[in-house]
Amino acid sequence: MSATPAAGSTPYYFVPAPSRHPVMVAFGLFLVILGAGQWVNGAGWGAYALVVGLVVWLTVLFQWFRDAVRESEGGLYSDRIDVSFRWSMSWFIFSEVMFFAAFFGALYWARVHSVPMLGNLDHQLLWPDFKALWPSEGVGITASPAGTVEPFTRVGPWPLPTINTALLLTSGVTLTIAHHALIANQRAKTIFWMWVTVALGATFVGVQAYEYHHAYVELNLKLSSGVFGSTFFMLTGFHGFHVFVGMLMLIFITLRLMNGHFTPKRHFGFEGAAWYWHFVDVVWLGLYIVVYWL
Repeated sequence: MSATPAAGSTPYYFVPAPSRHPVMVAFGLFLVILGAGQWVNGAGWGAYALVVGLVVWLTVLFQWFRDAVRESEGGLYSDRIDVSFRWSMSWFIFSEVMFFAAFFGALYWARVHSVPMLGNLDHQLLWPDFKALWPSEGVGITASPAGTVEPFTRVGPWPLPTINTALLLTSGVTLTIAHHALIANQRAKTIFWMWVTVALGATFVGVQAYEYHHAYVELNLKLSSGVFGSTFFMLTGFHGFHVFVGMLMLIFITLRLMNGHFTPKRHFGFEGAAWYWHFVDVVWLGLYIVVYWL
């Protein structure tokens, strides 16, 4: 049952009313997984099930978030709920840190251990033409003695990755300016800098899309380009997806600001999105150094 506070008061605890949202989200995800699995195995109806599942999932998420916004704006969330949200977002970002740590770890292991091991004496007898070098250490190195990987050229740090680094670092600054403006109760200034941040994020995604096209068409660097290609696209691709998700967060937070939501003292929805965006910035800095420079 839902906690019903007295007029003008905030409940110490808030217990949401029974909701269909969890079941409907689970149903939508079930259709997504079922449809995707059947589609890749040749069943034509799988694509339709996938689309229906995505529509159900996104529709329910919109309704669920709308209810949460109404509860927040209705004064139902106390300081205890605020602390709960902060811990939840902190653990979510920690899980994302572990997610990227796995991919960085795979890159480290492949480069420092696997490739050098394949160049030892035993393997030289099997593949005398194999060069145990990471592509950044030699031009045209593909580490493919059997010819299973076509020659490719790696993406260097200049100019596109460096431009994207500047875009993300700048977006972190503009987001911080917006945050300080909100604390100072300067809503118009906050909204302006939030839209600037969103524009910078969208530009980053666009530049990365162009970089991928350049890599595939002109450099012949593909997801199938050995361990280098798979780690490159998995790291940069998942990061680009996180930038896109963070950009969606910022868009909805900005729309809420335009509707008069948040106050200088109570605005964790804004802060949570900002935490996520700064996390994405930090991950990119590590990725920029490890993937493009080293």
